[in-house]
Amino acid sequence: TLTYRLENSCKQDSCLPRVHQDPESLKDFSGFKNLFHRFLQVKGPSVEWAKINRPPEDSIQPYEKIKAKGLPNNITETLNKLVVVKLNGGLGTSMGCKGPKSLISVRNENTFLDLTVQQIEHLNKTYNADVPLVLMNSFNTDEDTKKILQKYSHHRVKIHTFNQSRYPRINKESLLPIATNMGMTGENAEAWYPPGHGDIYASFHNSGLLDNLLAEGREYMFVSNIDNLGATVDLFILHHLICQPADKRCEFIMEVTDKTRADVKGGTLIQYEDHLRLLEIAQVPKAHVDEFKSVTKFKIFNTNNLWISLSAIKRLQERNSMDLEIIVNPKTLDGGLNVIQLETAVGAAIKSFNNAMGVNVPRSRFLPVKTSSDLLLVMSNLYSLDAGSLTMSKKREFLTTPHVKLGSSFTKVQDFLTRFENIPDMLELDHLTVSGDVTFGKNVSLKGTVIIIANHGDRIDIPAGAMLENKIVSGNLRILDH
Repeated sequence: TLTYRLENSCKQDSCLPRVHQDPESLKDFSGFKNLFHRFLQVKGPSVEWAKINRPPEDSIQPYEKIKAKGLPNNITETLNKLVVVKLNGGLGTSMGCKGPKSLISVRNENTFLDLTVQQIEHLNKTYNADVPLVLMNSFNTDEDTKKILQKYSHHRVKIHTFNQSRYPRINKESLLPIATNMGMTGENAEAWYPPGHGDIYASFHNSGLLDNLLAEGREYMFVSNIDNLGATVDLFILHHLICQPADKRCEFIMEVTDKTRADVKGGTLIQYEDHLRLLEIAQVPKAHVDEFKSVTKFKIFNTNNLWISLSAIKRLQERNSMDLEIIVNPKTLDGGLNVIQLETAVGAAIKSFNNAMGVNVPRSRFLPVKTSSDLLLVMSNLYSLDAGSLTMSKKREFLTTPHVKLGSSFTKVQDFLTRFENIPDMLELDHLTVSGDVTFGKNVSLKGTVIIIANHGDRIDIPAGAMLENKIVSGNLRILDH
């Protein structure tokens, strides 16, 4: 059993949970204890608004400038210094799916994980390289992911996994862990959480995998969210990293892209006390939130596509000198109990690395699938699929993606799929809003701005072959088999 005892001189502001358990749990609790201790020490906001400056011009390079340097002379040799890491800790619950989000089908029956494997296998075959794929799982996704990995055993890509830490949720009032033992079931089912993707540095290092990959001659990892279908290996950025002299080596690149109205909550890069630093909306004082969301002051946001030096991670971990800002994430459990989760973000480490920089990349490198609205876009003829990579169709005249807003009837993937006999032609679509009980027949075409609103109790069936261009559809339209 898990036995917590509090420090003898326990004052309310310095209660530290302790644990006596197996080595893996002890590592987790050592990490949690440090995080919890820092949480208790921190008073007030983690940034002083007056000290925030725009990053210097040369600290965020345009992608075109990086691309102008060309490709490496020996692409195979360069690729063999790379590791691709995908953040695979999330569940598909927000899209109404059970199990890991990476196992949701997104295109032609291919899951996020299938597309990732296809991309890397294509790289390895094209350049006769050996780029491994590393998945950072959580205790929520590890078992299901490992079962599915067997199907890739004959693919030309080595796949490694390691697990994020497992930390205890804390009662918001008492600041004590709500777990009664190390179990994950029964009353403890909601007692644990994976502490955000900033945990990658410690858990990667603790797993032993970091040392193994360094021993193989790997130098950089490209890390991204597995649900960002735009996050493919970019040979120009990799070349920029590898070709620099050792003493000027850039240890960290964050891919950023221009902010639009849809991205106002995304983290941005700032200059703070002579360091490039990631500023997340959770760190912004309430009085400045509107300023943070402004597209004029903070023009770019973090895509969470990151290129990081493996030897630098090892150095910083061994010195224990990576000081990541704590994100306090409040949650209400099913029974109504208010808890907090202490989390960190992988991009927040940018301030700890030498010669860190941002690269302003095309929007196409940020194609996340967070909702069924995103899913509709990537399943449509707006994109073509080639070797696991999605690219905007050449038939689309504008490079921007349409703005799609599907109502709550479409939230769950299963419901979403039953409402489309097939995915409409969206090549000329600018904006689509759908609300209420709406279904789409076969071969529907949507152009310009289309708004379809079925009021409560009504239903709208868009007939097969319909072409809607700059139309508002409302009321009741039933099409029944005779």
